[in-house]
Amino acid sequence: MTAHDNAFILYTSGTTGSPKGAMLSHHNIAENANQITGVLHASEKDTFLLAVPFFHCFGCVMGITGAITRGASIVPMTAFKAREALELVEQHKVSVLYGVPTMFVLELEEYRTGKEDGSQYDLSSLRTGIMAGAPCPVEVMKGVMEELHCNVSIAYGLTEASPVITMTRFDDPVERRVETVGKPLPGIEVKVADDDRNALPNGETGELACRGYNVMLGYYKMPDKTAEVIDKDGWLYSGDLATIDNANYVRIVGRKKDMLITGGFNVYPAEIEDYLFTHPKVQNVSVVGVPDDVMGEVAVAYIVPCAGATIEPQEIIDYCKGEIANFKLPRYVEIVDELPMTQSGKVQKFKLREKTNALLAAGALIKLSPRKQ
Repeated sequence: MTAHDNAFILYTSGTTGSPKGAMLSHHNIAENANQITGVLHASEKDTFLLAVPFFHCFGCVMGITGAITRGASIVPMTAFKAREALELVEQHKVSVLYGVPTMFVLELEEYRTGKEDGSQYDLSSLRTGIMAGAPCPVEVMKGVMEELHCNVSIAYGLTEASPVITMTRFDDPVERRVETVGKPLPGIEVKVADDDRNALPNGETGELACRGYNVMLGYYKMPDKTAEVIDKDGWLYSGDLATIDNANYVRIVGRKKDMLITGGFNVYPAEIEDYLFTHPKVQNVSVVGVPDDVMGEVAVAYIVPCAGATIEPQEIIDYCKGEIANFKLPRYVEIVDELPMTQSGKVQKFKLREKTNALLAAGALIKLSPRKQ
């Protein structure tokens, strides 16, 4: 047994289809965990609240292995509930809070509700944490930092990369911390590539790829699938669209398979989602595409309202008018109680697309346009 032998087989989340088993080595896991917690300046004085699943990289590598690497304490949650999470922070003086954006959205909502009804939470022990696992809306990031006073880091990666590729740092300018996913960890190269996997200049949008100690050994018993994502030079292709600036900060635009082409223009759902998260009644949102006879494709916004809030689809369309480009405006808005999620907290967009196509076929989608102002 060597450090480069397979240690874990962790299955991808299945946001786009069937999960695949990513084989990760001891070195993949240990080095990535060490670097992640190094960015957080973690030590034996810290207490981690882990509401993320342990069968996922977020829990087992970034969480358990990361905490052990620094001699820190762990408070596990078997099932996430926002109120219980905040109570545990107060009870155990938690200093490091992990979660996917949805968890932080719910924690923020619970914290704000507590302020209104007088049941305040003492979160003064919070120092930092990680928001990862899905695109992190700017407004959510700002709320966590300004209201929860949690100096959280944004981490980006994928199971196949053990998992973290980039992180924001404490000394990054605020705009970098809320608009990007940071810079690569030491020992990891990144690039953006075109459809032929040729590297693109800084500032251009392409598929993000990485190369380094963190790249998986391959998919378990799936050599053909492995060859689709890892080229002969060791570059792992993420399936995510991104830009890289001259200072090596990475900005994730969206999933390559999620991109819409509306009237000849590229539309990235993450841009629309980021803006819709600024609506005061929106708790969660996910945007997918639907075929359109005139524009080719148009956006459909699935929205979960905040507790106790009522949202009319038309007000969402009007809210976007004049704030985002006209061709990016959602043409359909569906108000739902919840979004289909994986156990690791990612929205299963393929299920939303299936639902959208079924609604369209049944004539149940109502097309909307902004009211004249």
